[in-house]
Amino acid sequence: MRHELATIARHALTVLAGQLAVMAFGVADTIVAGRYSEEALAALSIASALFVSVYVALMGVLQALMPIWAQQHGAGEGAAIGASVRQSLYLCAAASALGMAPLLSPGPVLHWADVPPALHGQVRDYLAILAWGLPAALLFRIYSTLSQALGHPQLVAWLQLGALFIKLPLSVWFTFGGAGLAAQGAPGCAWATLVVNYALLLLGVAMLRRNPIYAPLRLWRRPERPDRAQLAGFLRLGVPAGLAILVEVTSFTLMALFIARQGTLASAAHQIAANVAAVLYMVPLSLAIAASARVSFWRGAGHEARAAAVAWHSLWLAALLGCALAALLWLLRAPVAALYTNTAEVRQLAAALLAWVAAYHMADALQTLCIFVLRSYRVTLAPLAVYGVLLWGMGLAGGYALAYRGMAGVAPLQSPAAFWMASAAALALVALAFAGLLRWATRAVPFRAGAALMPPGF
Repeated sequence: MRHELATIARHALTVLAGQLAVMAFGVADTIVAGRYSEEALAALSIASALFVSVYVALMGVLQALMPIWAQQHGAGEGAAIGASVRQSLYLCAAASALGMAPLLSPGPVLHWADVPPALHGQVRDYLAILAWGLPAALLFRIYSTLSQALGHPQLVAWLQLGALFIKLPLSVWFTFGGAGLAAQGAPGCAWATLVVNYALLLLGVAMLRRNPIYAPLRLWRRPERPDRAQLAGFLRLGVPAGLAILVEVTSFTLMALFIARQGTLASAAHQIAANVAAVLYMVPLSLAIAASARVSFWRGAGHEARAAAVAWHSLWLAALLGCALAALLWLLRAPVAALYTNTAEVRQLAAALLAWVAAYHMADALQTLCIFVLRSYRVTLAPLAVYGVLLWGMGLAGGYALAYRGMAGVAPLQSPAAFWMASAAALALVALAFAGLLRWATRAVPFRAGAALMPPGF
């Protein structure tokens, strides 16, 4: 098992390097917008919340294909992986069309969330720009998912790290202007992201064509017609996974929309807290991706006991890392907040929110590892139900009640902290529920006929 944990650790660290590079895009944009103006930072907070809600849900549908390809890899079925990847392009096309529609027409959501009218223009411009970058981002996600399923995340991380050197100067240039270009404000960050998305896609295609690792997959055959049975299998696994991620992300990002009605100070401080939480999330996410790939590999190879052992050792590692990072953030919350802004009021409120982010992260680390491994066992419907009840019902609705209506005799807090309190409590219950599901899945599978490739369900 030490060898397995070492393999997972190497995989996770490589994924983490790439994920942190991508997160650095958001950190850089937050810092750049914050230095430009408080209004630009508030607009970025709202617009990025809307975009992330759309993108991450669609990305989750494609990311959920990793257990399929990892199991085929474990079974030595290279050509089948290639055919499956070609079929996934049809799913990607549909996801792109579905995602672009709300990004190009965000008006109803902005009015529903009572976003201040002064911010509408920048938010609309930001989302319209990123709508045209969505297809490239989703196609690159297919390349990323495939490489991770094959156990070669470094082929993704290298590209993401390299893209960081394009993103940083472009964000500064487009936002502040210069060299004949007018200052764009928050939409300038979106223009930089658009350029990076297409650069990554072109580099990913070049890697697929030239790297011998992908040769056994026979990817570059003429695309087959849509295979209804295979696409239905993708949807049975991907749609519940994507919806679960949508619930998780919207429970997180809708906070930004509800907090916006408290004013630009609250929105700016929340954006800092949300950005830090997202950066911390990259650690359990990277571990979860690595663990899921390894569990699926061993299930495809027919070694269920080893797959279960990998799952549980990974969970304990996630718990240890989550507690360590939460403690570190609690100790450094003030200097971390100061890194993002020069405004004393924003810095003070953000530091207070980061204490709740620390509690939030401990639960987040556990539930992230669990849900990814559960997808390796095709357990997707129950996590979706748990997310809906707890994250939307207790986290988001509970936070709204604490902030604006009061609860149990306590007056409305009128603070972003209300949402972080409720979300941290809800996520802790989610982690407990998912751990129970994982215990059921790993114990029940060895007794099922054909368990290694059982159909999606539960």
